[in-house]
Amino acid sequence: MPFALSACARPAPAAGAEAPRTEPSQAGTLRIETIATGLEHPWAVALLPDDGFLVTERPGRLRRISADGQVSAPLAGVPAVFADGQGGLLDVVLDPGFTGNKRVWLSYAEPGEDGTAGTAAATATLGDAGLSDLHVVYRQVPKLEGPNHFGSRIAFDGKGHVFISQGERNQKELAQDLEVLQGKLVRLNLDGSLPADNPFAGGVGVRRAVWSYGHRNMQGLAVDPRTGRLWQSEHGPRGGDEINRPEAGKNYGWPVISDGMNYLTNLPYPETSGREAAGMERPYHVWAKSPALSGMAFLVNHPESAWNNSLLLGALAGQSLIRLTLDGERIVSEERLLTDLGSRIRDVRVAADGKVYVLTDERDGQLLRLTPPAATK
Repeated sequence: MPFALSACARPAPAAGAEAPRTEPSQAGTLRIETIATGLEHPWAVALLPDDGFLVTERPGRLRRISADGQVSAPLAGVPAVFADGQGGLLDVVLDPGFTGNKRVWLSYAEPGEDGTAGTAAATATLGDAGLSDLHVVYRQVPKLEGPNHFGSRIAFDGKGHVFISQGERNQKELAQDLEVLQGKLVRLNLDGSLPADNPFAGGVGVRRAVWSYGHRNMQGLAVDPRTGRLWQSEHGPRGGDEINRPEAGKNYGWPVISDGMNYLTNLPYPETSGREAAGMERPYHVWAKSPALSGMAFLVNHPESAWNNSLLLGALAGQSLIRLTLDGERIVSEERLLTDLGSRIRDVRVAADGKVYVLTDERDGQLLRLTPPAATK
C-alpha cells in the first residue's frame, strides 16, 4: 500500500535523554550515546556536514535530526512508497557533490499497478523544509506482487558511478534471468544514464544496467576506502548469509548454489544443486547461521582507534552489531556488540572522526553514537 506521509501523520520523535553508557569489547571499552528515540522502523542514516543526520523511516518518512538530537517533522517531497512487509522508504545517502549541490539519493519500494511494486532510486535537492526537484533515476522492472526482498542500498565508486542493490522479490529463478532486474546489482552514471563499459552494455536480451547477478536480497553495500573495491552483503535463506565483492558480469549463484536451506524443510531448495558450480562465484565470507545482515560500513584509516581496519555490519535476527577485523582484505575475527539492547540493527555508518552511528529497527527505534576504544600505544 503506497504512502506519502504528511507532517501530522505521527508525532515527532524525541531527542535522546539517556545518559551515555559503556560496554566491553574485545579491543576495550565502547561508549554508547542515544541521540534520538521514537523513530518508527528507521532504515538508513546519512551523516550531514553540519553534524546532523537524515534518517529514513520505512513507512515513508524522511526526518532531519540535529547534532543535539532534535528531530524534525517529516520532510516534504518524499516519493510515495509501497509500505508493506519489507517494502517502504529504504536507503538515504548524500551525493558525492553534496556540499555544492545539496543532492541526496533515496532508494525505496515504488508502488505499481494492481498492488505490484519494485525497487526504485531517486535524487532530490535537500532544503530547509524538505526535498525538491525529485528525479527517479532507476526503476526495477517488471514490478511484481509481494512484500519481500527489495534490498536496497546505494554506494558510489568515486569514479562517477553509482551502485544500487536490490532483491529478487522472493522469486528465486529471476536472479539468474538477465532479461529482468530482480536479483541484480546495477551500476549507473551519476546522472542515471547507462555506462558504456557495463559488462552487458552491448548485449541483446539483457538489462544493460546489470553489474552482477545471482543475488538474493542485498541490504549491505560499501566501498573500501583503502582500495576502492565494492563489498556487498546479502540475506541467504536459513543459513547462507554472505559477503561478496561483486565484479563486472559475474554470477553469484542464487539459487543454483547456496549454503542456505529451505526455511520449511531445512533441506536445499529444489533449484539448488550444491555450494559450488562452474561459472558461479562462491561467497567471500559466509555464515552457517544467518544473522540477517543489513547495513555495512568500513572503519579504516583511523590508527588512533582500536577498531581500525574493521568491517561493521548490522544484524537483524542476530540483534547485534557485527565487527569483522580485517588484515588487509582478509577477515580474521568476528565479535558481536550491542547484544544487550535486544534490538535489530538496521544500519551502521562511520563518520570522518571514526565515531560509529547505528539505527535500531524497532517501532521505537533509536539513533545511537558509538565511540570505539582508543588504540593502545
